[in-house]
Amino acid sequence: MQDPKYVKDAFADIADKYVFTNHVLSFGIDILWRRKVAKMIKHRDPINVLDIATGSGDLALEIQKKCPNAEVIGSDFCEPMLQQAEKRGLKKTVLADALNLPFSDNFFNAVTVGFGLRNMADWSVALNEMFRVLSSKGYLIILDFSLPKGSLGRKLYRSYLHNVLPAVAGLITGKRSAYRYLGGTIESFPSGKEMCSLIESRGFSNSKFHPLSGGIATIYSAEKY
Repeated sequence: MQDPKYVKDAFADIADKYVFTNHVLSFGIDILWRRKVAKMIKHRDPINVLDIATGSGDLALEIQKKCPNAEVIGSDFCEPMLQQAEKRGLKKTVLADALNLPFSDNFFNAVTVGFGLRNMADWSVALNEMFRVLSSKGYLIILDFSLPKGSLGRKLYRSYLHNVLPAVAGLITGKRSAYRYLGGTIESFPSGKEMCSLIESRGFSNSKFHPLSGGIATIYSAEKY
């Protein structure tokens, strides 16, 4: 669980460089991950979609492109990040805390969160809110970092995560501390079956996980019945 003030301030400080930095640090693979999520959403043919912790809008914009007939709303509690999302073409944004969403019960056909749940102060409360605003038969997708399987892969990834990544990000953004923090959150975040158990404990059904790029990221999907 994270300190919300630190998270908000950290993202506000790097908002204008966030997109570029992410693409550099992931070698552009993060773009492919988001496209995969958007395709999964498209197959559900939603009327409306809420992208929570939308940040600079990367995932919401991809969904907006893939689902032109759906209303896509990006919400975030960091206003400078939302301003970046709007500049990049996200049509609708809402300044909101994921732990207390200003939306009616059973409203959205789909809810997504990309690399955001990990940074929230209470994962269970956030999932409760996602469940509340989803309609019956609604679809949840969470995209987030995870640790690769296998001791060698995990060792190499941890070296990159805790040494290379903060150094490169620090050069780009001038905020090395924000990316040192990133490594710690990934280490402590549940993944695989553990994350599916957490999701189902909040009322969701049919939870699944799909490792990406050797397990450095994972897509979690679930439904509300």
